[in-house]
Amino acid sequence: MAANTTLKRITKEAAELQKSPSPDFAASPIASDLFEWHFTLRGPPSSPYASGQYHGRISLPPTYPYRPPSFRFLTPSGRFETNREICLSISGHHEETWQPAWGIRTALVALRSFMETDVKGQLGGMECSEERRKTMAEESCRWRCGVCGMSNAEIMADAADRCKDAPQAKQDVVPNELKMGFRDELEKPKQQQKQQQQEEEEREMAEMAEGFVQTAPPVDRSQAEAQAQPLTRNYESRPIQAASQPIPAQPTATQAVPVPEQPTGQVAGWRNDNGVPVWLDRLIVALVVFLVALLMRIMYVGV
Repeated sequence: MAANTTLKRITKEAAELQKSPSPDFAASPIASDLFEWHFTLRGPPSSPYASGQYHGRISLPPTYPYRPPSFRFLTPSGRFETNREICLSISGHHEETWQPAWGIRTALVALRSFMETDVKGQLGGMECSEERRKTMAEESCRWRCGVCGMSNAEIMADAADRCKDAPQAKQDVVPNELKMGFRDELEKPKQQQKQQQQEEEEREMAEMAEGFVQTAPPVDRSQAEAQAQPLTRNYESRPIQAASQPIPAQPTATQAVPVPEQPTGQVAGWRNDNGVPVWLDRLIVALVVFLVALLMRIMYVGV
């Protein structure tokens, strides 16, 4: 289904370019491959490329138009390196900026306008003097493509003849949504968005951590500082006040010697001076008396 959609879209665009040609560019698929196109465009006016005619190649992905085409210039221009993929927001290097509603015509209009911008280290771009670019522009008209079998001048002359016979079409303009730029400039919004998202995540984590730790309602910082100032002044004035007043002599406390309590009469009766219990003394006395009585009885009976 996707292949049928792609083939229908490519065929439709090729027929539309033939039916409504432009005097500024021409494009068509090669005979052997419907996904391989060749284009020729005039240089933008009021620029070193104004007198030039430049030929290039367009490669359409299998999922076109849901993925953007890629572009390569074959004619030397002093602006783009030959046979090297160009880094544009409409090319395969920046697929996130491509919209399926755009087509090859829109891409060629944007590519032609983009030739007037500076290189600034762009992938596929090259630095060159203005005089050298003008010389290349004059030479580009005689450049011939081996695949197409025609020179750039012949291709653009044929496009001009077809424009005379075709009804007047509206002028091709670059959509406002289609932004072309350099690699670093195109990546800046993504980096800023990523940094902003990271900062938001860190702020949310901090708020969650504060919610777990903080148990009291937040106090106004200015109010807390105002309350802390009187306390600080009181603490600062206390040492001065203490130094100005004489310190009274503290009376020396006499250490009391603990005196053992005297036992009561009931408790004292349990022991004698030698520490022997009283009942033991009494038992001994009773035994002595018993033995004396027994001895006297024996002696009395013997008599």
